[in-house]
Amino acid sequence: MADSETVTVSILDKKYEVNCGPDEVAALHESARLLDEKMREIKSSSSVLGLDRIAVMAALNIANDLLTRGQQINSTEQDFQQLDTKLSRALKRAQSYS
Repeated sequence: MADSETVTVSILDKKYEVNCGPDEVAALHESARLLDEKMREIKSSSSVLGLDRIAVMAALNIANDLLTRGQQINSTEQDFQQLDTKLSRALKRAQSYS
């Protein structure tokens, strides 16, 4: 990255330095906040020990959330396409009566 900057994020009270583009700093901070939140939830609500295991569990939870939302978006897009088809047919019928 030619125009990158080093950003410090904190996850489970541990600091990490990450390089990213200036336009990605806010998203990086938000991603780190989300990861920190998920890891704290796992740490406090389960017997999972070790930072690496907590990180893997958090990553799996976030990946599952992402996949679920992607499937919901695809389903909604299909619903809109079906509705668009029905509306187009109804409009053609209405125009044929004019």
